[in-house]
Amino acid sequence: MKVVAFNGSPRKHGNTYRMLKEVQAGLRAEDIEMEIVHVGGKKIIGCIACDKCIERKDEKCILEKDFINPAILKMKEADGIIIASPTYFADVTSEIKALIDRAGYVGLANGGMFERKVGAAVITARRGGAIHAYDTINHLFGISNMITVGSSYWNLGISGNENNVENDEEGLETMRTLASNMAWILKKIHAE
Repeated sequence: MKVVAFNGSPRKHGNTYRMLKEVQAGLRAEDIEMEIVHVGGKKIIGCIACDKCIERKDEKCILEKDFINPAILKMKEADGIIIASPTYFADVTSEIKALIDRAGYVGLANGGMFERKVGAAVITARRGGAIHAYDTINHLFGISNMITVGSSYWNLGISGNENNVENDEEGLETMRTLASNMAWILKKIHAE
């Protein structure tokens, strides 16, 4: 089994990455592979509402000069999808929003490419706005007919004024529980 995680932070090894590494360690302990893909800071175009994905039905977005089509392929091939973002003005980064809009649209246009996959949102914040960002990601999972995984608290970490999520032990524990829950669901699905 394989999980792909998209890190929407432009800080490649910052707080969002740290939270993903905690999930990755938990999944590896359950013999589940997890790849972390960095999309933050990349030039990614938002959806232009051209409807070409509906016309073509080739599992691709017509915009081919950025990272979205390789991301869609990774999502298609994975059993689980994690989308992670720091909180920017109470929402996800623009790169994550573009990934959600374009991959989501392509997935729906091609017969529900992501249905019954397991999905989880991971959010980091200095202090506030994380729940709205968390909801933004989970809306993709809901409309895509995916199974959304939660934890013992919302899947988020708070970095505080020190900008160090390592100080949020509850957040780190939430990521460990998220990994355990995701592994449990994936194993149940693949046992059939």
